[in-house]
Amino acid sequence: MTRMLTLLLAVAAPVTPLHGQPSSAPRRDTVDRFILGEMALKHIPGVSLAVVRGGKVIKAEGYGMADLEHGIPVTPETVFKIGSVSKQFLAAGIMLLAQDGRLSVDDPVARYYAAAPESWQGITLRHFLTHTSGVVREGPAFDALKTQPDSVIVRSAFPRALEFPTGSKYQYCNVCYFTLADVIARVSGTTWDVFLAERVFGPTGMTATRTTTTTALVPRRARGYAWRGSEYVNAPEFVALRPSGAFLSTVLDLAKWDAALYEDRVLTKASREAMWTPVRLTGGGSFGYGFGWTLDSLDGHRRVRHGGSLPGFRAEMARFPGDSLTVIVLTNADGARPDEIARDVARIYLSGAAPR
Repeated sequence: MTRMLTLLLAVAAPVTPLHGQPSSAPRRDTVDRFILGEMALKHIPGVSLAVVRGGKVIKAEGYGMADLEHGIPVTPETVFKIGSVSKQFLAAGIMLLAQDGRLSVDDPVARYYAAAPESWQGITLRHFLTHTSGVVREGPAFDALKTQPDSVIVRSAFPRALEFPTGSKYQYCNVCYFTLADVIARVSGTTWDVFLAERVFGPTGMTATRTTTTTALVPRRARGYAWRGSEYVNAPEFVALRPSGAFLSTVLDLAKWDAALYEDRVLTKASREAMWTPVRLTGGGSFGYGFGWTLDSLDGHRRVRHGGSLPGFRAEMARFPGDSLTVIVLTNADGARPDEIARDVARIYLSGAAPR
């Protein structure tokens, strides 16, 4: 075991026991020991975890280090990049505008882009929300080290042929979410980040959630790392702001969003159900993706989830609506598998092995 890994395990004890309960309680240790083991196995400097039942946080812990160079531990308030977990917020922005009567998810994308090519004429916002448009995954003009308007990235995809007939299959598409973000800006009359701050983050009290940045001061920000050979190195930073992976957040902020998804404070029941309905394909089947959410099951329990990744960060938010259970895992390592951590933590709670 390396000296650095020994240090990580030494500081990885949970830091915020709830309701005055000691974090060494035997049942709670089941989760803690599992996460510490995953951190050692996958070389993860830090993990932040929230378990939420019925919109109420029942476990919030930090493990390991948010900043190795300065010896700053992870807490539930640590701010991580959440990558494509952000897509649900862009989808929520579209649904809010639909609720306002300002657009429809079945609007042709060409309505918002007069120069859209002929191949895009049959594509709707719904196709972009569900990754079924056939458009290439990435806009050719995207440069991680360059700040550009979203419309530039969108237009750079115009000359590329569709990769499959629109609506016939699912294929992940980041430039599609650049387009949705740009549509939010065009329809709302403000930038998409301001729109979401005013309509989603503000009303839900998500005060730590904001767009990624390399220049602004962000309190309690985690640093991203990669494991190279036998040591950690700093992960590269994207200068570009990608709407497809736009936000910084905390497990506690995402728990507030989870609570809002049980109510009509932001999205109506009809909007939420639309977001969590598998997309219908033109061949008659369906695929387990809605609007910014992956739809599947775990051991017979319905699951609504999404993962995210950016250099040095991996994230997962998994909701089990039928069990009123949500597990949120944020990490600061390229090699982390927060989807697996969230899956196995969920199994502990779903099996009754952890306290309610």
